[in-house]
Amino acid sequence: MTSIPDYQCDVLIVGSGAAGLSLALRLAPYYQVTVLSKAQVNEGSTLYAQGGIAAVFDETDSIESHVEDTLIAGAGLCERETVSFIASNARHCVQWLIDNGVAFDKESQDNGEARYHLTREGGHSHRRILHSADATGRAVETTLVSQALSHPNIRIIERTNAVDLIMSDKLGLPGKRRVVGAWIWNRNREQVETCRARAVVLATGGAAKVYQYTTNPDVASGDGIAMAWRAGCRVANLEFNQFHPTCLFHPQAQNFLLTEALRGEGAWLLRPDGTRFMPDFDERAELAPRDIVARAIDHEMKRLGVDCMYLDISHQPESFVRAHFPMIYEKLLTFGLDLTKQPIPIVPAAHYTCGGVMVDQQGRTDVDGLYAIGEVSYTGLHGANRMASNSLLECLVYGWSAAEDMIRRLPDVAAVDQLPAWDESRVDDADERVVIQHNWHELRLFMWDYMGIVRTTKRLERALRRINLLQQEIDEYYAHFRLSNNLLELRNLVQVAELMVRCALERKESRGLHYTPDYPDQLPDALPTQLQPDNYRNR
Repeated sequence: MTSIPDYQCDVLIVGSGAAGLSLALRLAPYYQVTVLSKAQVNEGSTLYAQGGIAAVFDETDSIESHVEDTLIAGAGLCERETVSFIASNARHCVQWLIDNGVAFDKESQDNGEARYHLTREGGHSHRRILHSADATGRAVETTLVSQALSHPNIRIIERTNAVDLIMSDKLGLPGKRRVVGAWIWNRNREQVETCRARAVVLATGGAAKVYQYTTNPDVASGDGIAMAWRAGCRVANLEFNQFHPTCLFHPQAQNFLLTEALRGEGAWLLRPDGTRFMPDFDERAELAPRDIVARAIDHEMKRLGVDCMYLDISHQPESFVRAHFPMIYEKLLTFGLDLTKQPIPIVPAAHYTCGGVMVDQQGRTDVDGLYAIGEVSYTGLHGANRMASNSLLECLVYGWSAAEDMIRRLPDVAAVDQLPAWDESRVDDADERVVIQHNWHELRLFMWDYMGIVRTTKRLERALRRINLLQQEIDEYYAHFRLSNNLLELRNLVQVAELMVRCALERKESRGLHYTPDYPDQLPDALPTQLQPDNYRNR
């Protein structure tokens, strides 16, 4: 009989995007690091990020301006201390990327010198977005992957899901309750393995796959949020699901967004008759924050009874468009669309999870030894609406701050000697996998209908009832059948869907990305929505 691996490391990082890999590289000179990647190591939201990274590199800009823009975009719900912390540490964290080989676009000056080409996106009052053409995420991810693969202290395990965290109290260990490792599902071997670690980091990204239409890759299934919740961590602000305003509307296109930088460089949003509509909704027009733009598009589509709106940059010189947006230009040509000559059909799609696992400025959660960084976390940066190009920045800053904390703390943390093996003695092979697929599609459809850009109390209550029924089916299925990737993701998505809906029901106002005609006004006091696991144990 083949023995089941029991991996051991100093730090286990679940997720291989910008947050996870930047942290791994910062820790690698000091510790043995294991990185779990659900698919291929570079497959994740970072790879598909088009726009760029916000940081103050222009002498006419300021950290204070970056902070104020973020606070305004967040509709009064950002935590100023966190926003200042991230904006103040932006430049040196971006410089770390540059020093590690990420090449951001530059432009020549009149004096012959080259400086970084900075673009502007919605909500920003200055040009402060560093980018690598229109494929910044790809430049960042491929550079970090290359560095990680060549480092002797970093082990990357691909096609592997974390199933659940293993806690010290469950093993009967004395002392403060802490995380000691995780059960992991190896998709190649189709077996559950264990990994012992002195610290565990959730860098799993967001949960936009809970919606039928999303810009995110398939791996964005809320795994880290669900695992942290089951381990006893608080979550916050999960009612704020950002819908990217401009996702390509085409029967053969999936998950392809058109970067906000297009609007930053002068693109207009048009009705089918060719007229602009954003000036009717906001004085910032196409450069209004994403929540405003997405709602305006949704409003016009419903008002006119049409399937899409249009994004048009054809009034700009063809050479300019092709130079700044080469990847988008080439991709659209494969669908018979020419970005330089015609308006492009677009619709909003679920894009970013603004809430998540509550953490401090070092990425520490409520559970000792457990960290959460990147989109999986709630730091207080995004408030009720994320400002464009602050997401990769948050990954980098918390990758740095969490690393600094672990370098200080881990010398005092001992690893456990052994973890319990996964018990499959009472489960069978699944006999009706169609049940998983049916539940999967049902969940994503009713979340889109009931917890979308506009939601009502009645719709949310209906969604919660459906979620409770699905949870009962999935819990029974999980208890009786062997694991699969789809079952693990569905279990996590249903859990996160519940948390999203409960957060939305808690908020009795409309603010940022959460809009309900039942409570159309903002309350005078802006407070985050927090959920505590102990309050829902016996639901």
